[in-house]
Amino acid sequence: MDDETCVHDCEKCPKLVESRSQIVNGVGPLDADLVLIGEAPGENEDKNGEPFVGRSGTVLDEELEKYGVSRDEIRITNTVRCRPPDNRDPHKSEIKNCNEYLVNEIKTIDPEVVLTLGRVPTQAVLDDDVSVTNVAGSVQKRLFGGVYVDVVAGMHPAATLYDPSYKELFEESIEKAIEESGIDE
Repeated sequence: MDDETCVHDCEKCPKLVESRSQIVNGVGPLDADLVLIGEAPGENEDKNGEPFVGRSGTVLDEELEKYGVSRDEIRITNTVRCRPPDNRDPHKSEIKNCNEYLVNEIKTIDPEVVLTLGRVPTQAVLDDDVSVTNVAGSVQKRLFGGVYVDVVAGMHPAATLYDPSYKELFEESIEKAIEESGIDE
């Protein structure tokens, strides 16, 4: 997909430029009512050029299917568009460097709801050092380039693979985001 939200050439973060094989842009319709924001591309995403295509993507797809929602109906993107070395968390400076791209994407799409998937995107979007387990499922309004959007904080699908006790929080966040966005109607 090539649209006005795509980044084609960025070298703001030298370490990320070295570690990526490509820039991983968001995928899905530009008029989506629901946008999911992950952390950063992992190995599979970097190879395939699409967010959430590995094991986490399978968990995410299965949960969305429970509500009759497919990837074709939603937009999926990341806080940072390049794979950090050794799958580390993106640094704050990298998140800041990529923020204008994320804000432009959300502003362009103007969704009903944004769902953050994990600690990094939740803290970045809410601009707060929060514990995602404490705020998962909560809804807060945030401004993206002049557009107010409801943000649902959520768990990362990978968290459910490493600790099954997070499954309920993950499921509740997905359900809340789908319900708030109205795409299940």
